[in-house]
Amino acid sequence: MSTQNSSAQQGHPKGLYVLFATEMWERFSYYGMRAILILFMTKALLYDKVLASNLYGSYTGLVYLTPLVGGYIADRYWGNQRSIITGGLLMALGQFILFFCGSTYQSSPELSTALFFAGLGFLIAGNGFFKPNISSMVGQLYGAGDKRVDAAYTIFYMGINMGGALGPIVCGLVGDTGNPADFRWGFLAAGIGMLLSVWIFKQLKDKYLVDPEGKILGLVPEGKKEVKTSQILVYGALFAFALSVIGLLYADAQFGILSYLLIFSVLGIGFMIISDKGLSSIEKQRISVIFIVSFFVIFFWSAFEQAGASLTFFASEQTQRDLGFLTVPASIFQSLNSIFVITFAPILAWVWIKLGNRNAEPGSPTKMALGLFLLAVGYLIIAYGVKGVQPGVKVSMMWLISMYAFHTLGELCLSPIGLSLVNKLAPFRFASLLMAVWFLANAAANKFAGVLSALYPEAGRTPNFLGYQITGLYEFFMLFVGMAGIASLILFVLTRYLQKMMHGVQ
Repeated sequence: MSTQNSSAQQGHPKGLYVLFATEMWERFSYYGMRAILILFMTKALLYDKVLASNLYGSYTGLVYLTPLVGGYIADRYWGNQRSIITGGLLMALGQFILFFCGSTYQSSPELSTALFFAGLGFLIAGNGFFKPNISSMVGQLYGAGDKRVDAAYTIFYMGINMGGALGPIVCGLVGDTGNPADFRWGFLAAGIGMLLSVWIFKQLKDKYLVDPEGKILGLVPEGKKEVKTSQILVYGALFAFALSVIGLLYADAQFGILSYLLIFSVLGIGFMIISDKGLSSIEKQRISVIFIVSFFVIFFWSAFEQAGASLTFFASEQTQRDLGFLTVPASIFQSLNSIFVITFAPILAWVWIKLGNRNAEPGSPTKMALGLFLLAVGYLIIAYGVKGVQPGVKVSMMWLISMYAFHTLGELCLSPIGLSLVNKLAPFRFASLLMAVWFLANAAANKFAGVLSALYPEAGRTPNFLGYQITGLYEFFMLFVGMAGIASLILFVLTRYLQKMMHGVQ
């Protein structure tokens, strides 16, 4: 047994903490930037809430699409390491472009607009290479059957949420000061965080990112020949990819084409799978469950992701944030979800274990239905808090904090459970395609989140959603209560049938 493996058995491989730090700083960068994004659009670039919301939905939707491209290239040509470094540098470049956008929006509005779309485009393109590769390396640190893997992913998940908590706090404090010119400092902090992520990974990867036998991980996949190409050609291809993403972002903001692209992609994947004659009837039923639960998660995430959009408007305009000694930046409230995840995740894991020991643990579809229910409860709380409150009157921040607590409980019931369920139900030869369905559902949800955020009520405008009139904040929040609540009830009713279709998978 190698020295690396021997020491690892006493705890966890040091490579896990390299990945922990790499992911923590990347999430710091992403969530820090996201926390101030919609405020920057409305307060500095002076976009109206409808345009800003739709752009936010387009950006976060595309963030879930590009990993399909980055994952494909990593699996076949580059390997994890090169993809992570490339993606990280592209994202850092995107953050620094946004810094220059925030520095020029007053002196040169046209240049600033071009820089804004370019910055978002590079962030989306870079995320496509970084996101699908960093998580997959965690499991590679351990041998087959190693019981420490679940604990390793829990530690890694804490890194994600530490970054998710710190990012909005730091970027909010330096960028969301009340002076629109200061937003650039938030983008600069996010860019520095991204560079830290890449630096940590690059410095330590060859020494610590090794398997139990000491073999370096994340190189060109076995059985694949390393493709020798000109560096100029590679940079040109990356630049072309970023340009295509920028074009897609702009086109979606103007014409809403992302929704059609997502529908076409899901139908195409569904046809590819269903037309396979080698699938057994049990496999087909299990695949049907994946498509059904993926449909329901759209309703969850489209409401949950209001955090970076309409709920930030609410925090900025109608939440009492003055503590006397400090005015809490509206963007900082986005750190609550990660703080609550760190707090609640061990408790909920303990509950599932206790119920499992008594043979009373609910099945995966039931947990996901519970997640939707808790989301609806969160919105019901904040709807009650604003009921009868006139525009411009500020309410206690405890309403927003309480809502985020319930939303996080809902997330813990739905997100890790759903991801695990897809892995369990997918036939091996369709594992990647069906994981793509899960990502596409998340992309659709984020795009829909922007559409719903555009319904945020303001003076002189009464939005309408499928005949439902939104005359104030109470009606707006009740829309999400109804949407998530009805989806939850339907999924609860379907759970018995879904469990049968899963054929023993829990």
